[in-house]
Amino acid sequence: MQWTDQISGLMQQYGGANPNQPSDTVEDDFDQFTQAAPPQMVQQGLAEAFRSDQTPPFGNMVTQLFNNSNNQQRAGILNTLIAAAGPIVMQQVLSRMGGGQRGGQSTGSSSGGGLSSLIGLLGGGGGQTQITPEQAARIPPEAVQEIAREAESQDPSVIDRISGFYSEHPTLFKTLGAAALTIALMKIAQQQNR
Repeated sequence: MQWTDQISGLMQQYGGANPNQPSDTVEDDFDQFTQAAPPQMVQQGLAEAFRSDQTPPFGNMVTQLFNNSNNQQRAGILNTLIAAAGPIVMQQVLSRMGGGQRGGQSTGSSSGGGLSSLIGLLGGGGGQTQITPEQAARIPPEAVQEIAREAESQDPSVIDRISGFYSEHPTLFKTLGAAALTIALMKIAQQQNR
């Protein structure tokens, strides 16, 4: 049995849906879809939700997802953005944000673990191009939003890469709310009905 046969009723329902579905139903439908559909279909639906004019801008959505992620997931998000925009963009954004300050409090430690040391590593001093989960925990959400905007402007395909990341973490994507979930389901249903 094909995955479309398993959820044909769901695909028919969302083929003409509007983004104001009741939240509980949409979340359950999204769960059913992500369990049946191939990962590339989930990825395509998420990308459409990120690109939609009915959802917040890409940078805002990535920041919300970052805030709801664990440190391992945060590192994955940041590394995907760095792959698109380059480590220099992240270094520049972190430098503008004050280097060693986060919310008025120093993020540094006696072992040099603050943003200043991370800026140096990303800037070529250490040649680092990947963020670790420990480093990701120190990145302020405002920086993520700016890095995501920069990455999108330099390489619009970053949306597809971030969508691929979240297709592996669909429960996390649900934190964006019913409108984003509905748009993802609608776009996939419309594509399947062609």
